[in-house]
Amino acid sequence: MDKRFILIISAIVLLSSCKVYKQYERPAVNVNSVYRDTINNAEPLAVNDTANFGNIPWKEVFTDPMLQELIDSGLKNNTDLQTAVLSVDQAKSMLKSARLSFLPAFSFNGTGTLSSWDGGEISKTYSLPVEASWTVDLFGSLKNAERSQQAVLLQAEDYQQAIRTSLIANIANCYYTLLMLDRQLELTESTVKLTKQTWDMMEIQKKYSGATEAAVQSGRANYFSVLASIPELKRQIRETENSLSLLLGQAPQSIPRGKLDSESLPSGLNTGIAVQLLSNRPDVHAAEMNLSGCYYATNKARAAFYPNITISGSAGWTNNAGSAIINPGKILAAAVGSLSQPIFANGRLKAALKVAEAQQQAAYLKWQYAVLNAGSEVSNALTLYHSSAKKSMLEKEQIESLQKNVDVTQKLFKLGSSTYIEVISAQQSLLGAQLTQISDDFYKMQAVVNLYYALGGGREQ
Repeated sequence: MDKRFILIISAIVLLSSCKVYKQYERPAVNVNSVYRDTINNAEPLAVNDTANFGNIPWKEVFTDPMLQELIDSGLKNNTDLQTAVLSVDQAKSMLKSARLSFLPAFSFNGTGTLSSWDGGEISKTYSLPVEASWTVDLFGSLKNAERSQQAVLLQAEDYQQAIRTSLIANIANCYYTLLMLDRQLELTESTVKLTKQTWDMMEIQKKYSGATEAAVQSGRANYFSVLASIPELKRQIRETENSLSLLLGQAPQSIPRGKLDSESLPSGLNTGIAVQLLSNRPDVHAAEMNLSGCYYATNKARAAFYPNITISGSAGWTNNAGSAIINPGKILAAAVGSLSQPIFANGRLKAALKVAEAQQQAAYLKWQYAVLNAGSEVSNALTLYHSSAKKSMLEKEQIESLQKNVDVTQKLFKLGSSTYIEVISAQQSLLGAQLTQISDDFYKMQAVVNLYYALGGGREQ
């Protein structure tokens, strides 16, 4: 058997054992308890089976036609998402370049010379060669570069998906925030009318039934206290509209929307199995693709210790025969093989390998953190949904009692059996409870949106 063939086979076996050609494999990771799905290890917060809330198309989660129109507009016009699409295009171009590096490189380097000695006859020489150079990827440098670029492309696609998922969730949260603020404004304006009636009633009581000036001024102060909260609510509404407009890629403007009471979101929260986070969450998968790219960069750094084999050649038409000029020209061809083996590179190769290994370890830690962070976000969304739902139910009972208390104290005040302080206190307590319940209903909706995001929802189907 040819000794050169034996050497090549031996080199390939050696490189395989050194992992230069070995493909990336996902490291072991325990995700079984990556998020809490029970309260005090007893009461379940969500259904835990293979069904996954994050796999539902976003239009089936957000069924409000106005919200769907806003999300569609955001997916078409959002600046960050458009930038992410361009990043994917760039990564595709770089991957194509990495794949083409396996092929020979060709170039045309034509030259022509006019020369004359002591005013004599002008001699003309020319050379029209096509030169080629081919790097033999025997030691995996080009292959690892290609695989690393493939990981970069997947990471760019994950980033695009992460922007898409975040955009859908942010638009939905802004929309529901507007509905909450609208409802709070509507309730506050209604309470303003109620406190004005109370103030007027105290004026009448003072005139005809002996109510004090303190009662009148307290009623007046309560009226203006509630009235003063309206400009703040309107400011928040306007700023939320501006933020939502920015997400939609448009100038700040009024946002068409429905009513909070008419909204409905899924109540069956299936979190799926925890391992699905590794592929469903685009940021988690992007972190793993970064780890994959670092793995191949480390392999490439190892391959740099081995020889670099290059085959180059040229072929073309020339009339320059060195010591003579011939006409017509003739075909000239040449081929050269070169092997470059690093012997001493001032420690650069070892340093590059250590840097690549450190970057790979850092990428592994970032991936682990991304997994834990995803689990934490799922747990937080479940807890927010559960606590907000319970609070809203209790607040409903509280509001019923407070409403009765307001009615009773007003009647008793007219009869002189209740003080103005009791009337004002009852109205303030009722308004506070009503605003809190609206907030908790919003938090429950926000929890659904956050869970959908945390499970990697909104992916292109």
